[in-house]
Amino acid sequence: MLELGGDTSGHDWWHVHRVTEMAKTIAAKENADIFICELAALLHDVADEKLNQDEITGVNKVKNWLDENGVDDKSTKHVLEIITTISFKGGTQKKKMSTLEGQVVQDADRLDAMGAIGISRVMCYSGFKGRPIHHPDMKPRDNLTLEEYRSGNDTAIMHFYEKLLKLKDSMNTNVGRDLANGRHEFLETYLEQFYAEWDATR
Repeated sequence: MLELGGDTSGHDWWHVHRVTEMAKTIAAKENADIFICELAALLHDVADEKLNQDEITGVNKVKNWLDENGVDDKSTKHVLEIITTISFKGGTQKKKMSTLEGQVVQDADRLDAMGAIGISRVMCYSGFKGRPIHHPDMKPRDNLTLEEYRSGNDTAIMHFYEKLLKLKDSMNTNVGRDLANGRHEFLETYLEQFYAEWDATR
């Protein structure tokens, strides 16, 4: 909690808590190793390159913590593989999760970027980065490079199309897919209402 307790970008302790609880729920239903899922979920954003000097610095931070707390080598390797593969990265992440536990944690993390919570986090992150909510002349971009995705040359609403609305089809587990359907529908409903209010028609 201390590591991300003061974060104001939408990657705070409560995000970690929600992802961890969701990962445990999915793991139990998918018969995955709950210990690995819980540990990886708790640590998944500690190594995030957005929150560190670079990815290597973040990964080393996690590895050192695991070593200092006596986590065995096999579990450490498994957790590090999960947290270095979990990120969406604007759709440029080509490496697939190779284990069920990784798929569980990735689904839990992506579910937290959807639905009501996902919308709240997009707006929070947009404020954190100083980007506008919406601009009619700025359109969603296709085939983004990671540099373009991270550039900040976008809006909160563009992020729906460049990430949030793509997540439903990227779920790994049956439980994740079922939960994603409802959250995806909520995103679509929100956008319909948003555009109507933006155009002063509703």
